[in-house]
Amino acid sequence: MTQQPGWRGAVHEAPTTLVLLRHGVTDHTARKVFCGTGGTDPALNADGVDQARRAADWIARHHDVDAVVASPLRRTQQTALFVAQELALDVRTEPGVAEAAFGEWDGHAFADIMAGWPEEVDAWLASTAVAPPGGEPFDAVHERAVAARQRILQEHQGQTVVVVSHVTPIKMLVREALAAPMAVIHAMELAPASISTIAWWPDGRPSLRNFSVVPE
Repeated sequence: MTQQPGWRGAVHEAPTTLVLLRHGVTDHTARKVFCGTGGTDPALNADGVDQARRAADWIARHHDVDAVVASPLRRTQQTALFVAQELALDVRTEPGVAEAAFGEWDGHAFADIMAGWPEEVDAWLASTAVAPPGGEPFDAVHERAVAARQRILQEHQGQTVVVVSHVTPIKMLVREALAAPMAVIHAMELAPASISTIAWWPDGRPSLRNFSVVPE
C-alpha cells in the first residue's frame, strides 16, 4: 500500500512546515470593508495588538520556529514583530504573500460595492480571472503566493517558518495544499489572527494540519 502524506513519520525526511498567521484586526477589519494592497494600509488597532500577542505566545508554545516572514503591509509587519520578538528572530519581508489589490473597492463594504458596481461584482464573483476595477484578479494572487511558497520552501528546507499574511494568500495556499478547485476559496472563512498550518514534504506532497485556529 502506498503511504499517504498524513501518515508519514520518522522514515521520511523532515517536512518544511508553514505556520500561516493572518494579521490581527484593524479598524477596517472591524468595519468589514475591503482592504488590500495599494489602499490606506491601516495599522493594528488595540484589539489587533492583543490578538497578535496571543498568537505569538501560542506559536512559541506549539512550534520550534526557525524563521518569520511577512507581507510588506503595515498590519502584517506589526503582527510579525510580536511573533519575532517572542521567538528572538528577525522578520523577513515577502511581497508574494501581500493581500490582493482591490482597486476602487478598497475601503468599501461589500453591500456598497454591490450597489455601486453591480455588473463588475457579478463578473468578479463568476471568475477568479476577473479583477476589481483598478485591482488584481485572484488568479494573479494565487500565482504569486505559490511562487512565494516555493521560495520559502527552497530557503528553509526541513524547517518551520511563520508566514504572516492575509485572507486571500492564505486561502490560496490552503487551496493549493488540498488540490481543490479555485472556487473553494469562497467557502473558507479565516478568522483574524488565526493560524493555519501546512507541512510540505520534500517530494512536494502537502499535509494540512489545522485551519483557522484562533489562539486563546
